[in-house]
Amino acid sequence: MSVELYRPGLEGIPAAKSSISFIDGKQGLLEYRGIRIEELAEKSSFLETAYLLIWGELPSHSELVAFEHDIRYHRRIKYRIRDMMKCFPESGHPMDALQASAAALGLFYSRRALDDPIYIRNAVVRLLAKIPTMVAAFQLMRKGNDPVQPCDDLDYAANFLYMLNEREPDELAAHVFDVCLTLHAEHSMNASTFSAMVTASTLTDPYAVIASAVGTLGGPLHGGANEEVIEMLEQIGSPENAEAYVDDCVKNKKKIMGFGHRVYKVKDPRATILQRLAEQLFDKFGGDRYYEIALELERIVEERLGSKGIYANVDFYSGLVYRKLGIPTDLFTPIFAIARVAGWLAHWKEQLGENRIFRPTQIYAGQRDRAYTPLSER
Repeated sequence: MSVELYRPGLEGIPAAKSSISFIDGKQGLLEYRGIRIEELAEKSSFLETAYLLIWGELPSHSELVAFEHDIRYHRRIKYRIRDMMKCFPESGHPMDALQASAAALGLFYSRRALDDPIYIRNAVVRLLAKIPTMVAAFQLMRKGNDPVQPCDDLDYAANFLYMLNEREPDELAAHVFDVCLTLHAEHSMNASTFSAMVTASTLTDPYAVIASAVGTLGGPLHGGANEEVIEMLEQIGSPENAEAYVDDCVKNKKKIMGFGHRVYKVKDPRATILQRLAEQLFDKFGGDRYYEIALELERIVEERLGSKGIYANVDFYSGLVYRKLGIPTDLFTPIFAIARVAGWLAHWKEQLGENRIFRPTQIYAGQRDRAYTPLSER
């Protein structure tokens, strides 16, 4: 590879062909299998969207009923996985706990029968079903409590909130959470998806693929950004301080969390939907003082940096929604992972159809033809 072709972070370099999602960053468009995200958020459910992403078409009524039934049946996790999770340090980050737990699933279910459609379907069902259970279980266990068993009478989103908060959620809260999962389910060739695809290209089991992606998602430049948005709003403290905060960030070239995107040069369409969801929750359950700070911060950032294509991204408002749902800040990214499992599995399944192991080249920038110096002379 010549130096001219080198791009840090592989920016702008295609690494795969895919029919799963489409993004137009200049127009602010996001489509799953050709369907606009706004339409899916309004009319679909997370599990229907997951089916669409993974199998390429919207399911028939009977296919969706069977898919939902199978996921309800597989929500529970084996007691040995629960016992393992009880040994995790209480101070550990939930993303680290989730990565370890996802990898542990492979000890029980991995056969690497990647040419078997039944194995592939079972892996999809188990990962979608069990990841939320493990996230909720760790949250309760790190507080010294036993995990709450899944409730078969509740749908996907409502059941997670039930396991997390030990009570059946409000109908609006469950609906908003389901839409959040849909919005986070897939986003083309991002860092965690690329990590999943590199791991998958070795033809290892899907549980290792998901564990790899979870580890990548945990970084503050990827899924962890939504946690840092809340910390930023806490630091700003009031709408009156927003302008000085932005000025300081611009002057010292510091990143303003929740703004800017590698692809979008306008406001992230998911951020627009999340802002509406936040306002629905505020109307019913009361406001959040951080929202006024967020509004003023967004106004100033657009005024100062909009000409550079820096606008609110998906992380900016998602944390405010999760706060109002009673979700702890360090669970924001694991919830991102719950949703993104659908996209990761879609890319895993797509890649199996025409796999080639990832083996990029590099540009060597070190010394050449050095002589070895004996230890006695160093």
